[in-house]
Amino acid sequence: MSFIIKCLDCGHNAPYYPTSTTCPKCNSQWREAEYDYEIIGKTLRSKLAKRRSGLWRYRELLPVRNPNVSLSLGEGGTPLIRAVNLGMMLGCPNIYIKDERQGPTSSFKDRQASVTIAALKEAGITEMVAASTGNVAISYSAYASRAGMKLWAFVTSLVPAVKMREIALYGSQVIKITGSYDQCKQVASEFARQRNLYQDMGARTITSIEAMKTIAFEISEQMTAIQDPDAEVDAPWRTPDWYVQAISGGMGPIGVYKGFREMKQMGWTDRIPAFAPIQAEGCAPMVNSWKKGLEKAEPVTSPMTRIETLATGDPGRAYEFLREYVNSTNGVFESVPDEDAFRAMHVLAKMEGISAEPAAGVAFAGLFKLIRAGIIKPSDTVVVNCTGHTMPADPSILGDNWSRDVKFPSVDATPQEGLLSALSQVAPERFPKIAIVEDTTEARRLIRRILQSQGNFTILEAVNGREGLELIQRELPDLVILDLMMPEMDGFTVIEALRANPETATIPVIVATAKELTQDEKSRLGGQIQALMQKGDFLNDEFLEEVKALIK
Repeated sequence: MSFIIKCLDCGHNAPYYPTSTTCPKCNSQWREAEYDYEIIGKTLRSKLAKRRSGLWRYRELLPVRNPNVSLSLGEGGTPLIRAVNLGMMLGCPNIYIKDERQGPTSSFKDRQASVTIAALKEAGITEMVAASTGNVAISYSAYASRAGMKLWAFVTSLVPAVKMREIALYGSQVIKITGSYDQCKQVASEFARQRNLYQDMGARTITSIEAMKTIAFEISEQMTAIQDPDAEVDAPWRTPDWYVQAISGGMGPIGVYKGFREMKQMGWTDRIPAFAPIQAEGCAPMVNSWKKGLEKAEPVTSPMTRIETLATGDPGRAYEFLREYVNSTNGVFESVPDEDAFRAMHVLAKMEGISAEPAAGVAFAGLFKLIRAGIIKPSDTVVVNCTGHTMPADPSILGDNWSRDVKFPSVDATPQEGLLSALSQVAPERFPKIAIVEDTTEARRLIRRILQSQGNFTILEAVNGREGLELIQRELPDLVILDLMMPEMDGFTVIEALRANPETATIPVIVATAKELTQDEKSRLGGQIQALMQKGDFLNDEFLEEVKALIK
């Protein structure tokens, strides 16, 4: 396998040795691997059909000369999942989730650890140092233990104890630093220097960037299989319009960009997606610097975020590279508050059945913000990196009242009385009633799920206007959510019939429609409804606040 290491500052080419971390000519730490793209571009894709899923199916484009298959834990090959419910809710139907939770230790850092440990093992290195906010140390610990290597894991005191225990479980030495993540990295670097040990340097580590680019390879290969399963072997692979990922030091998107760039260079794809790196608002040096038009990042000296995995206050030169990639792809940097990230975790779990880590919540909150702002268009295809699993859900994320206590009567009660008593506590008879009148099954299901995620409602459904009017007149719900364009009787007629009946005249109505209303239609609704919501805006706070206000 032939590859060289090119210095990004002076252009000098050199062989790859894991222990050589700087350019031998100019001493720069910023270098990357280059391959024989012309030959690999022509030959590799025809071989992929015979290879198993996983990171090492692209081994010709990785800096390990003889991959040791015994070190693998099944990294890579994570699924690309279409977010059907989120897409409907946001009015952007082509949203895909790259589910990196399904790596061996439940995060995308498994790719980094796998390739780096394989290269170190090949070079005969038996001991290493890594600074981490949790996921990196867990991944490195798992692979280091499998390779018989010693890991010194430096972590901040903000890292959850459950993660520290998992790191220790693999046999790594945990060193807890009471300070910021940037200070943690400084201590780890000095420890590695004094003991002459190999140190992981994040975005400056060649193997880390090379590992992350396999995410891009998989996205394009998987999108092609999903959207064009009958494509010829040598046909161009599909590329999304947007790639969205939460960032701390920026290593992930830097590597993913390199993957898309290499595919375009080899003729596998015809473009590179727009990049949208998202940061937590309380520690967003890259976002703030980009919005100010700065070429170099202004460090955040005191991170103010509860999402400790994203608390890198000084990204260094990683920002300069990412800034170039974002600008060249017409992308955007964005930040979101912690509360939006936690809320996005709830939405993702309740809408798509995916329990993600807070950092991934930042990515999805950023997605919501960019769609609302019109930066990501309804017709765009978007891939969001779900970087890891939440392990376990922190109480501060769940908030109050996340569980309900049920007490059975004494053992003297009959089984029927005990069961009825228990059920009456779980589902009291008098919850606010909401009627959903909508002819589209998917839209009814979506509205129901959104409401259920917000509280305990008795939800009634009707599939057309005539059935809906009968349901409302019979059940007298506290609120009606009504579509306008329906068979048998449209929403306009339903509203007029409700207002003409004294029993239903005061029931509040929210109209949810995909139709662009004319001025006459808006006038027809004037004074008859409480709110008009476009489908695709259901995640908007206005919708949920409207519902809560009307049913109080």
